[in-house]
Amino acid sequence: MVKINAKIIVVAHTICAASAFLAALVTGYKLHFYKIVENAYYGYPEEWFPSVSATIGDRYPERSIFQILIALTAFPRFLLLLSHYYMNGSLSMFLVGAARTVTCGGWVYITSTDDHDIHDIFMIAYIVLTIPWYILSAYKSQYKKAKIITGVTFFSTIVPMVYWYIQHQVHEVAGAYSIYAYFEWSLIILDIAFDALAYKDFKKLTYTLKHDHNETGKWFFQIVNSEQQDEITETVVEFEPEKKLRPIEKEIELDELIKQDEEQEAKVRKEYYTYDSIVYMSLNVFESFIFWSNLTNLTCSVWHFPLWYMGISGYEAAILGFMGPIILAIPYVPFAMTQYGALLSGLIAIGAYLVGTPESRLISVCVGTAFTMATFAQYLRKLTNAQMNLSFAICWSLGLVFSVIVKMGFFSNNPTWAIMNEDNGGYNKTALVAVTILGMIYPYINCNHFQFEEKKVKANFFAKFMFALGFGGLIFSIHQLLTDSSTLIYWAWEGYSEKNQGPLAWPWGMVTCITMLVGSLTSIKFINKPAIPCTALFVGTSVLATKSITGWNKYIFGGLIYAASIMWFIPTYISALGYVGSIWVFTLAFFIHVIGILAHVWVVAYAFVPFGWVLRERIEVVLSIASALVALGALSISGYSFLPKKVSLSKRFASYLTIFAFGASILTGYFTYELRPTGVPAPYHPDQKLITAGIWTIHFGLDNDMWASEERMIELIKDLEIDVVGLLETDTQRITMGNRDLTSKMAHELNMYADFGPGPNKHTWGCVLLSKFPILNSTHHLLPSPVGELAPAIHATLKTYDDLLVDVIVFHSGQEEDEEDRRLQSDYLAKLMGSTNRPTFLLSYLVVDPLEGNYNTYVSETSGMHDIDPSDDDRWCEYILYKNIKRTGYARVSRGTITDTELQVGKFQVLNERELAEVKDSIYTDEFVEEIEDDAFKFPSMFDGEGERGHFYHVFEKPRYYGFKKDEEERSEE
Repeated sequence: MVKINAKIIVVAHTICAASAFLAALVTGYKLHFYKIVENAYYGYPEEWFPSVSATIGDRYPERSIFQILIALTAFPRFLLLLSHYYMNGSLSMFLVGAARTVTCGGWVYITSTDDHDIHDIFMIAYIVLTIPWYILSAYKSQYKKAKIITGVTFFSTIVPMVYWYIQHQVHEVAGAYSIYAYFEWSLIILDIAFDALAYKDFKKLTYTLKHDHNETGKWFFQIVNSEQQDEITETVVEFEPEKKLRPIEKEIELDELIKQDEEQEAKVRKEYYTYDSIVYMSLNVFESFIFWSNLTNLTCSVWHFPLWYMGISGYEAAILGFMGPIILAIPYVPFAMTQYGALLSGLIAIGAYLVGTPESRLISVCVGTAFTMATFAQYLRKLTNAQMNLSFAICWSLGLVFSVIVKMGFFSNNPTWAIMNEDNGGYNKTALVAVTILGMIYPYINCNHFQFEEKKVKANFFAKFMFALGFGGLIFSIHQLLTDSSTLIYWAWEGYSEKNQGPLAWPWGMVTCITMLVGSLTSIKFINKPAIPCTALFVGTSVLATKSITGWNKYIFGGLIYAASIMWFIPTYISALGYVGSIWVFTLAFFIHVIGILAHVWVVAYAFVPFGWVLRERIEVVLSIASALVALGALSISGYSFLPKKVSLSKRFASYLTIFAFGASILTGYFTYELRPTGVPAPYHPDQKLITAGIWTIHFGLDNDMWASEERMIELIKDLEIDVVGLLETDTQRITMGNRDLTSKMAHELNMYADFGPGPNKHTWGCVLLSKFPILNSTHHLLPSPVGELAPAIHATLKTYDDLLVDVIVFHSGQEEDEEDRRLQSDYLAKLMGSTNRPTFLLSYLVVDPLEGNYNTYVSETSGMHDIDPSDDDRWCEYILYKNIKRTGYARVSRGTITDTELQVGKFQVLNERELAEVKDSIYTDEFVEEIEDDAFKFPSMFDGEGERGHFYHVFEKPRYYGFKKDEEERSEE
């Protein structure tokens, strides 16, 4: 038998780790001083001290000496991890320590000279994992104060280290790298010192190695504690293959130690784990934010596939990830979700952006979302303490509010989505760091859900069924209308008007956020009191479902009342589901949510889905059914006495709630200010009175690789100096498109006025108008479609140069298969274009062959319109038509990988009535001009040849320019 006091492990670990770095530094100084202090910019004497990486990895023999000694550190290192696990009982801490050890091996064995990127990745991962390691290891340490000081010093040192690294790498300051190296070596010293502080903690721990033939080979590892042996008087860990532990006498009784530990743990729990602690509330608000981020992330990712397959692709099955709670029926899964659900769901769903191919990324998002739903259900179904239940409910609703506020601040995109990355505005890396740290802490803070568990309520089948229907309706209702600040606004939006214009997303999205925040805070008053919420929900739903109510009335009396009422239901449902705690209730609820999503899609995609006619253009029916389910479920819950009518909450809870409310309000105000227009929009070439107009079908802002494409579209539109652009397939204010507002970012970055077009309650694929000129009036049209898709159109009047009014029409016709629809639509649009004699151009998607069929209805005496280039016979979808305005140029620009359709651009010159009378119909004659003297009339040369970023002039290989055809008298005079 061999007995070892565990403090020797700390000593061995400290000696091996310190000697590895010290021996490498001494050897390097002796043999290769000038080489290891030299960097990419300077050598000695400008630089005089080597970095850690250069010391331990660049030269032989110091590299070998270091690697041998650091390898020797592995044995005491894993014993150190095992000892901490035994003493603290934290499996998460052991796993974090193991992962941290592996990442340490990554950056010490793969130096920056070997592979700079891999070295940095392992280094960053090591530092990130150091945060929870320091927190957890200091939790019960007798050196707690010293460890806190060491840990704070460690992370404080990173700040000047980064500063001096920037001075070296970016500003190339001489000597900066040596100063950086001082801080880098300081981190090594502090890190080794932190683990060395376990010396006193380990004094009471003894390792005993024994050999006994009786139980040889029966097991690998055993821990025997005081619950298993009443007379143990000392903490002992024994690695023995045969026999149970034998107590060893010691002066200090174990009961006294246990009592002290329990008192300390009770104190910590009282301070940090209670329902009204800032830690508990903050963590659950954040976890709710991740819940709603991942929930909306999945549907937004799924949409890419039916969009590109133009029908059901099979990938839509990924939405079954919402039914994640069903996995809790599998043995041991509930335990896994309790311990690791928050961490895994965040890492997998948010980390999905690292996966390149859309198919694999969707699978990652699906798995992460399933874990998110399962984790939510696991914690909620154990939550029966009334105060904590209500606190959890309020935090859950606040997380929803914060997700909407953040989404508004990021131009209607959630920065954690898998369609986002660092190139298009995503903050995925920041989110990953946050979910890593907080995901490991989450099970410790929320352990009270299990420790204070009260008796479960036995509800009958009908009651559970109604609870599930109601909660499923609640999730769907939130998902459909309350996951973006502008969705309710676009349900009310009918276009620009000089007399009675409705609300715009900016600044009135702020009102949606504040209304949801107030609804969340006041929901405490309505727990298990559904009368007022049901009444408000009925009013709000009725107004939203009534087509004749529009503008401000629909937004205020429909949208805002609806938003507040939905928030009022949350505590009632959270409380009921906690007390019932049934896995199948959660599973059925999320299945109802999935059915709601399908119904929400069917109302528009009826031409592409089976039995589409059942819900064709019936979004009001879907809305009403969901609201009815919410109300009926709440009324069913109120019939049970297990829910308290009133819950007494502490003043501290109210104080922290006030802080959250204040923070949400400040954040809302800040984002609203930041999103303000950048200035008065102005056209690119006012001296020449030019209007550059474009038409583009953009596939709902998702590119070929499933990334949000607003940034790339903005770049191309800006480079082409487009003043007016029509965008098609733009109604992204739907569940499957992420409830996004494409006009938000594009209008802001391009400094343009925007009209979203027919809203999400109009059952179209959408069209958008962006303009550098003020939009005096815009009317939305839904063209006839007895068989196929509703065809949307915007007819707007712009105030252009010298106050001349110009009409622009943006239009998307029905699909190819429905010939009668397209004929009726061509007649309607021809009359609409013929109703104005002002200068007009059409930016459209017509689905016709040039000079054939319905083309001759669009280009006709009825409409008065002319084709921008009748000789262009290679078109099918996109067309630009015009009248009473001078056409000067036309170009077709390749799409790159942004969408599946090119961008067509035309240049027009605005003429007043006198100038139009002088030129008459000569503006419609086709005479190509090879040379243009005025550069303002030219298209950018950057897209000549191979172009830029995959965009280039194609079909004609270069833009076309047009002049006037002069009569013989004018030619002879010249």
